[in-house]
Amino acid sequence: MGKGVIRQDIGPGERMNVLHWNIADGGEVKLHQHPQEQFGYVIKGGFKMIVGDEKTILKAGDSYFIPPDILHSFVAIGETEAIDVFSPVKTDFPWTE
Repeated sequence: MGKGVIRQDIGPGERMNVLHWNIADGGEVKLHQHPQEQFGYVIKGGFKMIVGDEKTILKAGDSYFIPPDILHSFVAIGETEAIDVFSPVKTDFPWTE
C-alpha cells in the first residue's frame, strides 16, 4: 500500500472482514474516517495512535476499538504487525500512502 504499509486480506465474511498489516518503522496510515467499526490487535511493535480527540501509544499485546465515522490515524513505532477487523466489510483503503 506504499510508504512501508503492507496489507494482506485474510478473509471476508458477510458482515465483517479481517486484515493483517505489516508496517515499517515510521509507516503511517493518515488521518481518516469510515463508516465501519474497527477492532485491532497489535502483534508486534506499536503505534502512536489518534482516535478522535485522544492520543495514545499502543504496544504489542494491546488492542483498540474505533467507532464508526471517527477520525483516526496510526504511525508505526518499530516494525509493526497488527490484525484489524472491520464491520461491515471494508474494501476501500484510499488513505494509505
